[in-house]
Amino acid sequence: MKLNIRKLTEADWDLLVSWWKMYPEWEQHPTREILPENGLGGFIVEKGETPIVAGFLYTTNSKIGWLEWIVADRNYKQKDKGDAIKLLITGIEHVAKKSGCEAIFSVGRHRGLINIHKQLNYTVDSDPSYEISKNIKVWQQ
Repeated sequence: MKLNIRKLTEADWDLLVSWWKMYPEWEQHPTREILPENGLGGFIVEKGETPIVAGFLYTTNSKIGWLEWIVADRNYKQKDKGDAIKLLITGIEHVAKKSGCEAIFSVGRHRGLINIHKQLNYTVDSDPSYEISKNIKVWQQ
């Protein structure tokens, strides 16, 4: 069966949340409000009716896109999972180019995902960096 990539829809949201919960070692899971297009600004790769991996593309007022929040079904153990991730990344690259981006930025620590980026000719800095973030939302009581 062939892999397919498509834009996320509202019906995908609960699935994405369940996938993020499969990774309790992640310190933070995204909320819809911090994702592009309120959680719909991304893509999902499926094999037939089986969703495998999803990710998001942030666009900015510059010529750079930001590829982030790649998440996969941790229980999907098929050999084509790597191919699904490659399709996701190259599909997002295509959309970024069509949107006028000249470069894509991403952050990651998962060795398999880093290796796939290398296979797709991404530059991976050999010195570690750190994700630095701060929740600045003002909480109303």
